[in-house]
Formats: sequence, C-alpha cells, structure tokens
Amino acid sequence: MSCDSCGSNLCNPRKDDMKYRWLTALPVYNEVRYVDAVLDEVTEYSPEVLVVDDGSTDGTSELLAARHDIQVERHATNRGYGAGLITAFDFAARHDYDYLVTIDCDGQHEPQRIPEFVAACEAVDLVSGSRYLRRFAGDNRPPADRQRINRQITDVLNRRLGLRLTDAFCGFKAYRVAALRDLEFTETGYAMPIELWVQAVAAGLTMIELPVPLIYLDESRSFGGELDNAATRLSHYYDVLERSLEAVNPRRPAMAMREFVAVG
Repeated sequence: MSCDSCGSNLCNPRKDDMKYRWLTALPVYNEVRYVDAVLDEVTEYSPEVLVVDDGSTDGTSELLAARHDIQVERHATNRGYGAGLITAFDFAARHDYDYLVTIDCDGQHEPQRIPEFVAACEAVDLVSGSRYLRRFAGDNRPPADRQRINRQITDVLNRRLGLRLTDAFCGFKAYRVAALRDLEFTETGYAMPIELWVQAVAAGLTMIELPVPLIYLDESRSFGGELDNAATRLSHYYDVLERSLEAVNPRRPAMAMREFVAVG
C-alpha cells in the first residue's frame, strides 16, 4: 500500500511487506509527564521503537518497563542528549536497520510525520526537520534566546560549511544507517547536532530539510547547569564548532542543502 502523496510504501508500512527495516528512537530523560502519551502515538506510525533512557530518576524508567511495545536501552546515569543519540545510532547499526528516525519525547514533534521522514530518506543520507522552513497554522512563538541562538549558529554553519540550513537544532531527523557508520561523535550534550553537521559535510552526505510545525510545550526546559545561561550556551556552541572542524578538517566542498517541496 503506497502513500497517496509520495508513492512510497514506507508511508503506510505493513510488517509483512516492508522492503526496509526502520526504527524510531527517542532519547528520554525525566519525561514522566509526556512519555506514555508520546509513545502511544509513535508506536502507531513506526513498526519498531527504541527509547534511550538517559538515567531518568522521576518515574520514567518504571513507565518504560511496564510497556511491551518498545525496546529500551538505559544509561545508568544521565550522560546527556547527545549520548542518547549516539546510543541510538549504535543500536540501529548493531541490529542492521536500514533507516533510523529520531524524535524528541517532550511533545514538540508530531509522530504522524515519521513515515514522511523515512520516505524522504530513500533518496538521501540525512533528512532534518526544520521549524523555520515554512509556517504552519498554530505555530508557537519560540523562546527569544533559543531562536536567536539557533539562528546565529545556523548562519555560522552555513557560512563555514557551505550549507543552506534553516534550523540547526531540530531533533526530528531520519538517517540512512549505513551513512552513520563513517561518523564518530564525541559530543554528549545539546551541542551534538553541531558536530553532526560538520561530520556529515566532511563525509559528503546528501541532506535535505523537511518543514515541521513550531511547537513549544515547556519553555522553561533546562539545558543543564551553566548552559541555562544563553551567553554561556552560545559560547559553548562556538567552542564545539571549532573543535569539530579541527577534528575532521573537511577538504571537500559541502553538499548543498536541497529544499524539500511538499506534494499536494
């Protein structure tokens, strides 16, 4: 059964006729308020679901243990958002999935868009959501400091890497798992997407952005310790960018971002 919009079998997957194996992974830390409701939706749109529990202490772990429709990888202690993604990448590679989708567990992303991301990833190595590619009815206004920092880092990445990104930090992504095998990540916190873009360009990966709604349910969410200070966080992001560039020393021209054009 193919999708009426894109023609791909991935948009309406059935376990008995799927051509590819794909997985949706959610990095989770202390999300007891959201985790069950989000997972109820995600399991409707993804044939297999992995939750990386990053040392939760608020009851999230107990809720995950009570479910029988997901797989769980647990960190004994909180290691960071990036560490959760790295664990998901490793899991997908070890278990021979073809595609991996990552989605946040705080209600900011719409799970019904997961099959669209997988379908788009048939043609590229990396599909990244963008909250700024186009407007949706009902979009929220983002916290001012987060939007400013996102725009500033996005602009710098575009200049330094030759990209045409509109949203450097959206956690809603799809990856061709084979392409991840050539990447080695060291950033375990919220700056990990910066390292991802640098390494993706250095490896010559093909990339597109897909528009997603701008949803903020918890504007007070913490980045952890001193990174809650916007100036400190921005400085940290610049430090990670410089370290990432020095680590890969990309010599080839960046692959230009191709704007996604919705069908219908």
